[in-house]
Amino acid sequence: MLLAALCFLLWSFRTSTGHFPRACASSKSLMEKECCPTWRGDGSPCGQLSGRGACQNIVLSNAPRGPQFPFTGVDDRESWPSVFYNRTCHCFGNFMGFNCGNCKFGFWGPNCTEKRLLVRRNIFDLSVPEKNKFLAYLTLAKHTTSPDYVIPTGTYGQMNNGSTPMFNDINIYDLFVWMHYYVSRDTLLGGSQVWKDIDFAHEAPGFLPWHRLFLLLWEQEIQKLTGDENFTIPYWDWRDAKGCDICTNEYMGGHNPANPNLLSPASFFSSWQIICTRLEEYNSRQALCDGSPEGPLLRNPGNHDKARTPRLPSSADVEFCLSLTQYESDSMDKAANFSFRNTLEGFASPLTGIADASQSSMHNALHIYMNGTMSQVQGSANDPIFLLHHTFVDSIFEQWLRRHHPLQEVYPEANAPIGHNRESYMVPFIPLYRNGDFFISSRDLGYDYSNLQESERDIFQDYIRPYLEQASRIWPWLTGAAMVGSVLTLVLGGITRLLCRRRKRKQLHEEKQPLLMEKEDYHSLLYQTHL
Repeated sequence: MLLAALCFLLWSFRTSTGHFPRACASSKSLMEKECCPTWRGDGSPCGQLSGRGACQNIVLSNAPRGPQFPFTGVDDRESWPSVFYNRTCHCFGNFMGFNCGNCKFGFWGPNCTEKRLLVRRNIFDLSVPEKNKFLAYLTLAKHTTSPDYVIPTGTYGQMNNGSTPMFNDINIYDLFVWMHYYVSRDTLLGGSQVWKDIDFAHEAPGFLPWHRLFLLLWEQEIQKLTGDENFTIPYWDWRDAKGCDICTNEYMGGHNPANPNLLSPASFFSSWQIICTRLEEYNSRQALCDGSPEGPLLRNPGNHDKARTPRLPSSADVEFCLSLTQYESDSMDKAANFSFRNTLEGFASPLTGIADASQSSMHNALHIYMNGTMSQVQGSANDPIFLLHHTFVDSIFEQWLRRHHPLQEVYPEANAPIGHNRESYMVPFIPLYRNGDFFISSRDLGYDYSNLQESERDIFQDYIRPYLEQASRIWPWLTGAAMVGSVLTLVLGGITRLLCRRRKRKQLHEEKQPLLMEKEDYHSLLYQTHL
């Protein structure tokens, strides 16, 4: 009853946030290849009159890419977003957004000058009201049409190069499901031909930065939707878990007693409809997912292929990942060895760091373990557990960054799979963001993790504080010794100066006497002179 009341209350907030222009879905924008919407604050494109930004040409990186994708000019996602737009808003200072109407991550206020740091917490550390509020936010996002974005239901070619726009409305939660589908979908080659070995957000260096941005944007949308500017996504710490301890009706939904593949009717997630999961159908029709409902959410945790994923990740597995010093290596794909990214993603063994195509571990293990909607890459974001899982994966990424302090240049500049180079823009985000922009500490993006704050306090408690306490105990003795040393120094210095003055006076007295020589010395001198 409390949750239902909260949902109703939140539903009333949706009109208070206002509406922004849909981003460049008209034939005019597509044919002119320009996406520079007006900011309603001053009515100018990109908020230019207020100094927020300006409409500028997109500068694409020309760094060479890896050999995994052997085509050119067949996929709308190549050289994103140039197939659709050549000009977008370039925002100044701390402004951000498709019309420069938002603040950069980590900033707040009407002029984006207020810095802030939000903390993501373990879902089991939330109070009951906090947990219920999070569940209500999920429900509200699932039932609120996005005021800012629509999704394309056809390729640019199918839109007759923009003259016939093909877009659908979509709710805020499903917008992000669609993004995850679109970034990892197969390339449509025409007829019944597709190319499956392509993914702009997985199996390569961009895996961690892409999902980091995904979560930040999801948080930002919920903050705008609810007016809760302090909202953060909680995480599920699955280390050493014996099962899915969040798969209960109090949290993310328990088993349906009549059908183990469905959620319990007591969980409101049981009524959710999923989208973008019928991949073979899309490929056969050479079509894109249009956001239509495709059935209930499926989940049957633990009843998966145990030969491929024998167990959930352990604390030791995570620690081994963190010990790897290379972010990326070798071919920079799922065959990479001793790569932190590839090992954390789950294509390399968390015991050896060697790529193993027969096993799914770490991040991948959680997806396989759920044995349902979350086990399929393109449609996995339908399950809200996806958010809790990837937030914890991001916390491991953050821990690695803090431990190894890599320069941004550590992220590969060239020869990564398509879309994964450092300066490549991430698909399918507009406004534009580069992979390398998110290879930085979460604190620079305005958020932290409660478990990392605790670990830093533990380091201070275990290592630094004992030394400080020991120093405080001997401080009186150190102070006394320093005072005695100072006195001795002054005394010795005074004696030294006194002796130096006496010696100097003696030397001066001797310098005033005539040069006296013995008789033998005088004759010796004359002898040497004659010689």
